[in-house]
Amino acid sequence: MSVADLADETGASEMTIRRDLDLLAERGVLRRVRGGAVSLLLRGEAMPFAVREHEAAETKQRIAAEVDALLSDGEAVVLDAGTTALTVARTIARRRLTVVPLDLHAANALSGAAQIRLLVPGGRAAPGSLAFTGPLAEASLAALRVDTAVLGVCGLSAEHGLTAHDLDEVPVKRAAIAAARRTVAVCDGAKFGRSGLGLVCPATALDMVITDRSAPGPAVARLRDAGVDVRLV
Repeated sequence: MSVADLADETGASEMTIRRDLDLLAERGVLRRVRGGAVSLLLRGEAMPFAVREHEAAETKQRIAAEVDALLSDGEAVVLDAGTTALTVARTIARRRLTVVPLDLHAANALSGAAQIRLLVPGGRAAPGSLAFTGPLAEASLAALRVDTAVLGVCGLSAEHGLTAHDLDEVPVKRAAIAAARRTVAVCDGAKFGRSGLGLVCPATALDMVITDRSAPGPAVARLRDAGVDVRLV
């Protein structure tokens, strides 16, 4: 993309576009070329965590508030890796809960919370996302029985189920589902039009999906027909 084309499309000044492109280049999303930039992301690849953290911030806060209202004091909760789950972690930090975070970002957000009983599963922390992966994380979850698993989403549909970009995260997410009495998926509406490489579970394995009102109506209807409680915030 050229700087001029991006300025025309977004209405931002070329100076602002150049600054943003430089920042994205530092984060490994693109390569700067004369007069513009070239994407470095492969098809189906996730954006870097630092970029995703600032996407749809208000939507993530509404989703986190709905999760907060869903949980009862004293519950044990597995909290998935990802930026939406990190917003949930920051929201529930004041609660009296046992929380098993599946990445270091959420673990750090909850580490100073006075009433949170924090259980860190261990495993390898993936670069960038800092998600716990590998047999140590899977074994830790297999030893637990929790009330609720809150899962992040890379792609979601009634036809293809819940998918993830990082194949190393798939078995950990599956272990979280197996450990939980209730599984809640959280995502913004854009995730309904995407699909990750790895299948985590069919849609019927989810008890609830919390998303925003931008989610496509037909996709929401198909999930509800499959028996999933879909809440729009």
